[in-house]
Amino acid sequence: MTALVWLVPIALAMGLVGLGAFLWSMRSGQYDDLDGAAERIFIDADVDKPMASAQEEATEPKLSRS
Repeated sequence: MTALVWLVPIALAMGLVGLGAFLWSMRSGQYDDLDGAAERIFIDADVDKPMASAQEEATEPKLSRS
């Protein structure tokens, strides 16, 4: 029974901390753009380079200009 005296307030405090974190994330706009992250995977950063030239750049040794 004495364990409940400690565990119940700790559980309530942890619940309040979680609720506070959720409300903070709602107010700061974390959930405003749910589709943006899902569509960002389709954006190709190397649109200009064909795949072969990107692989050649990775295998070519870098020349130092000194």
